[in-house]
Amino acid sequence: MDVRDLWSEALAGVLARPTRSALTTLGTVLGITTLVITIGVSSTAGNQIVGRFDALTATSVTVGVSSAAPAGPGPLVDWSGVDAVRRLAGVESVAAIAASQETAGVEVRADDVAAPGEVSGQTMAVVAASPTLPAAVRGGMTTGRFLDDGDIARHDRVAVLGDQAARLLGISSVENAPAVFLKGQAYTVIGILGGVEREQQLATAVILPPTTAADRMGLGTVTRVLINTALGAAGQVARQAPIALAPGAEASLTVTAPADPAEARKGVQGDVNGLFLVLGLVSLVVGAIGIANVTLVTVIERIGEIGLRRALGASRRQVAGQFLVESTTIGLLGGVVGAALGVVVVVIVSAVKEWTPVLDVRLALGAPVAGALVGLLAGLYPSLRASRMEPVDALRS
Repeated sequence: MDVRDLWSEALAGVLARPTRSALTTLGTVLGITTLVITIGVSSTAGNQIVGRFDALTATSVTVGVSSAAPAGPGPLVDWSGVDAVRRLAGVESVAAIAASQETAGVEVRADDVAAPGEVSGQTMAVVAASPTLPAAVRGGMTTGRFLDDGDIARHDRVAVLGDQAARLLGISSVENAPAVFLKGQAYTVIGILGGVEREQQLATAVILPPTTAADRMGLGTVTRVLINTALGAAGQVARQAPIALAPGAEASLTVTAPADPAEARKGVQGDVNGLFLVLGLVSLVVGAIGIANVTLVTVIERIGEIGLRRALGASRRQVAGQFLVESTTIGLLGGVVGAALGVVVVVIVSAVKEWTPVLDVRLALGAPVAGALVGLLAGLYPSLRASRMEPVDALRS
């Protein structure tokens, strides 16, 4: 019996019981489909995670001013220092913030008259910020406007609220010039800042002009400088920003820069792929057990056929080869169908989520091979059992 005869006999055995063969193939189809879907979706999701990492974390640099900075004729970092940082190559936006422990919990009221039974006020952080803060925190004004150079120059008693702070105080619009009261003094609310992606604690804060905060709240010294860079420029900006902010005293500044995006990409995708690969392999093992079980049942049902083949001169190798090729064929068909279904599902999920599908071509091409290998391994024991049957005992059965 040559190879062509072996394949024709195996194919005839598969097609002789189409329903059972289809149900057996279904186990491999589900296993391969699950494997392709999990790896494909995890790669796609990992790409989205890394994309967000690149867009947010990988471009964010923070410079902190040490409270133990050496005293001098002026502040270590001046509010105008952000202009020097803005001129650095790779910087897209920059802003300075002043905060202190004393202003981390200030009672803020939307009315200076407390009615009986009313909550006395909300405890919120009060900070000072430069006019470029919305861009630096990747936020935007939901209503009104942000602080400008005129507010700073005039020492205006104006304030901008974070969106959550405004909600707590019951302020949703600035059309009627609402006011908030800090330490008994009124500040006109000129805008509400929302959608903050960096420094999210600002969503519950009251933001004042630097000059006003210095006059009335003691917030005259910059404590943090927020810098957004172009992708790939964070390392260079992190080295240059301290020199631009405090020439000669850069050692007193603390720089927080992101890790290497390439390493982060590998770590995120490796963790996600590893998790879902385990799930896919478990499904594939279940499919292999199904093929082995059905092939073993097929051997038992075809004992008479095996005995007749042996009596007519078929060798043990030829009998084992027939059943082995049958199980491999079932695994191969399941791999082809499963790979096709898996690719379709990955594309559909990506389209629904508005993601860019990421699928390794080697996975789609290797899935049928994996299915055939599963079928081959699953059919080893049943085929060996069939080959060990003696013709007389098989025919007698």
